[in-house]
Amino acid sequence: MRRKEQYKGFSLAEVLIAVGTLAIGMIFIGGTFLTGVYFSTLSTERTIAASVADEAFAKIRLYGIDPADSSLTTDQLVRFETLNSSIEDDEFAYPSTKMAIDKHYFWSALCRSVRSNSTNHLVQVTVFISRKIGSATTYPGGTTRPVPVEVGVSASGAGNQNQLTITTTDEQSYINDGCTIVDNETGLLYRVIKRDADAPNVITLDKVWSGQTTDSVWVIPPPTGGGKYPCIAVYQKLISF
Repeated sequence: MRRKEQYKGFSLAEVLIAVGTLAIGMIFIGGTFLTGVYFSTLSTERTIAASVADEAFAKIRLYGIDPADSSLTTDQLVRFETLNSSIEDDEFAYPSTKMAIDKHYFWSALCRSVRSNSTNHLVQVTVFISRKIGSATTYPGGTTRPVPVEVGVSASGAGNQNQLTITTTDEQSYINDGCTIVDNETGLLYRVIKRDADAPNVITLDKVWSGQTTDSVWVIPPPTGGGKYPCIAVYQKLISF
């Protein structure tokens, strides 16, 4: 009698288990890849933002402002273009050497005097670096580039010192998770941790609020009609004029 030959192989169950394990692994790898792309893009934009900020501060020094301008006070912020109307809109775009259609990054600045005496001409300059997607995109106020807007806020009650309430309903959508806001009176920067889902007019900050009970903040709002938060980074520097 012939000996019965043995055949070795994989069962259907073993194949299904192997395929399932491989599929789960690919899902995790795919998720890691997307996360890597996100952080790589974020890092690239932060690097570009630093270059844009350097150019912005250089242009602010070049064009200059009058330290004696009545609009420039110690207790409120004012837009740079209000203090110097001679600067052209194209100067706020980056890079400076390309055509307008190729410029996707813009800067804007707020100024506040910090003079301690009549001879101290120090000015606190806050520069916002933002991206613009789409040539036809507009922003609240009818501007064609991202610029900071003033939003009224009030401090929350005891026990909620790191929370603010947005006082105007139409301005609630201007401040969202991850936004950087600037106190109009002190110029202090705050990061918005979240906007309450149940009370959309309440925002939580990354630190205790040091402003007045009734105050206002400046923020770069999203495009008109909604969209991604355009502000990439915010820089501050003291400049003597």
